[in-house]
Amino acid sequence: MRRLRPIFRLKAGGFCLPLGRQTKIMGIVNITPDSFSQDGLVKGSRNFTQAAITQALRMIQQGADMIDIGGESTRPGSLRISSSAEQARIIPAIRYLAKKIRIPISADTYKADTAKKALDAGAAIINTIKGATPSKALLKAIHRYDAGIVLMHMRGTPRIMQKNIYYLDILNEIIDSLQKSIEICLETGIKSDKIIIDPGFGFGKTFEQNLLILNRLSNFARLRVPILIGTSRKSFIGGVLQKDTPQRLMGTAATITAGIMNGAHIVRVHDVRQIRDTVLVTDAIINSVRNAKDTA
Repeated sequence: MRRLRPIFRLKAGGFCLPLGRQTKIMGIVNITPDSFSQDGLVKGSRNFTQAAITQALRMIQQGADMIDIGGESTRPGSLRISSSAEQARIIPAIRYLAKKIRIPISADTYKADTAKKALDAGAAIINTIKGATPSKALLKAIHRYDAGIVLMHMRGTPRIMQKNIYYLDILNEIIDSLQKSIEICLETGIKSDKIIIDPGFGFGKTFEQNLLILNRLSNFARLRVPILIGTSRKSFIGGVLQKDTPQRLMGTAATITAGIMNGAHIVRVHDVRQIRDTVLVTDAIINSVRNAKDTA
């Protein structure tokens, strides 16, 4: 019999989210000109702050449980931008939304100074692609603001992460790396009920490795914290389907189902309205087992 998904309570800022019975949907808002997913809001928009706010509010209406706002593209080969440029993109939107909405806002950044300003503007979670090697300054800021953190696994930087990809034992190496990151968080004072892990689909992994991680996602349960997956529109889906980014919705839905069935608590997606149906049906399948045990 399939093992039931662990139950957690995520405490981030002033929020307390139950995780495990219902998969949470994190809507992606990319305030960038060069997102791999072709949904960047800077290019072609004179007022990208308003465009980001409009998109976030629409996602909430469609069923998003949290919003993830990023200002720097982390696609393979992308270059780092300055903190000031990143902050000019995301802080106004975070500040406005934090006063208007009642769900957590996540700031997608690995820079400590940007994280501090995002938290001061009202973000409740920091989603860092450098979760395998977290910045001590960033962790101290998260602890100070009583915020949550997503620790994502990545080797190297977005510019070089897809070069010389080699693992002796990819699953255990990623798990060990994230375990060390969790321990660093705990040493900094961040409690375990504020920590989420993300295996980092598409970040320094091959086509086959991404599929293997998704298939064996349940192995990450040994870390005893909630699991987030970010498979939406990723290139490994395109590799299976031989389709460009805008045509990967159904492939994304398949990965979301597989991820939830294998233990994912949060799914980070571009297409909230469509993926919500996928999440609801998959949760119903999982909870049928839990409900049967409860009434036995």
